[in-house]
Amino acid sequence: MTIFWHRRDLRAFDNAGLYEALKAGGPVQPVFIFDKEILDKLEDENDARVTFIHQSVSELNEVYREEGSAIRVYYGKPKELWPQIIEEFGATAIYTNRDYEPYAQDRDLVIKKLIESKGGSWHDFKDHVIFEGHEIEKNSGGPYTVFTPYMRKWREKLSPSNSPDGGGQLVSPPRGDGRGDIPPALAPYPCEDHYKNLNQVSAPKPIPTLKDMGFTKSDIEFPPTSVARGLIRTYDETRNYPAQEGTSRLGVHFRHGTISIRQKALAALDLNDTYVNELIWRDFYSNILQNFPHVVDAPFRPEYAGIPWTDDEAHFEAWKAGKTGVPIVDAGMRELVATGYMHNRVRMITASYLTKHLLINWQWGEAWFARHLLDFELASNNGGWQWAAGCGTDAQPYFRIFNADSQQKKFDPKYEYVKRWVPEYGTSEYPEPVVEHKFGRERAIATYKEALAKAKGGG
Repeated sequence: MTIFWHRRDLRAFDNAGLYEALKAGGPVQPVFIFDKEILDKLEDENDARVTFIHQSVSELNEVYREEGSAIRVYYGKPKELWPQIIEEFGATAIYTNRDYEPYAQDRDLVIKKLIESKGGSWHDFKDHVIFEGHEIEKNSGGPYTVFTPYMRKWREKLSPSNSPDGGGQLVSPPRGDGRGDIPPALAPYPCEDHYKNLNQVSAPKPIPTLKDMGFTKSDIEFPPTSVARGLIRTYDETRNYPAQEGTSRLGVHFRHGTISIRQKALAALDLNDTYVNELIWRDFYSNILQNFPHVVDAPFRPEYAGIPWTDDEAHFEAWKAGKTGVPIVDAGMRELVATGYMHNRVRMITASYLTKHLLINWQWGEAWFARHLLDFELASNNGGWQWAAGCGTDAQPYFRIFNADSQQKKFDPKYEYVKRWVPEYGTSEYPEPVVEHKFGRERAIATYKEALAKAKGGG
């Protein structure tokens, strides 16, 4: 029996690992584990992401049921469950898609050694990025640490000159449908052609409930898996205005694999270059995590480790609650907690305000976003926060500091976004800024400059 282990790929279509497992011959038993190692660290019993995953696994199970199969769902610690799973199904092979986060890498190595110790085999595949870290490298070797040259090489890698026939014609690999207009890296994996190899299950076991796992259902509304082509077509014109519906909000689906990154990238190539760049940023930050895993716990640029953050608890609480007295910051922070989403332009503004004006450690903000963002992805969240703090790759220089008032006038001039989330704005109930812009900016520049000088001088 072959086991296919679903993780960040909660779909049964265009799924690289599932396709390879099915193509290798049956029977293939799909498995999903609600990982207790991860769930135990969540702070909110109504964490919307758990509801989203539970809902997505249930929907995936319906797809399998239509084919006479069923996904087997477990709750526990993978390292403890896998000996049981292997014995239960007499598993001789485990197929899955790669996850590049440090915890996942360590976990997978343990399971790989386990199945191999029993005479079985482990097979993992690229699925939730277009290009892995080793696929996009400098001509001289080694990973890119600046986005623009990475982006150029990424696009070059997707170009006709990199097609398998070497003749400048875009072709699909044999797994594709024969269309000649699909870049090889975006060609689909037609799992449905091999559904006959799914393990047939007449009496499936029930999926653990949210209550079984100590969670309650979230009432946050999840975005749909598709968006109008017109929205993507005008993405470059509308994406910076938080009061508009100008972004796709597909992040949660990319994060959990309920949609195919290949399908969306292929569609975007014909619609909007700026949107394609956003998908490249996602690969770029994954590339950084794969090549420089130290960023999980420390700044990419070590000289920034000595910044003397104020770490003012009262200011941090005001920031989290959306009560800083800076309208666009407060609107963003309230949107985040209420919906699990924050507009990307506002993410940059709120992060800059925390790390520069309030001079609070970027890791505090990173953790708060990680707790609340539906689309939380370690690589992208970490990369964005380090960019804002000036300590990451392709970083925003420490002396370039967002002026929230200027951002407000430019991107929400009628205060539509602010009024939606901060109804008391403009009344006596709305507070003065906890840190005034000129003071905060000058303090940040002086603090960063002194700390970086010390680091450079070794003092």
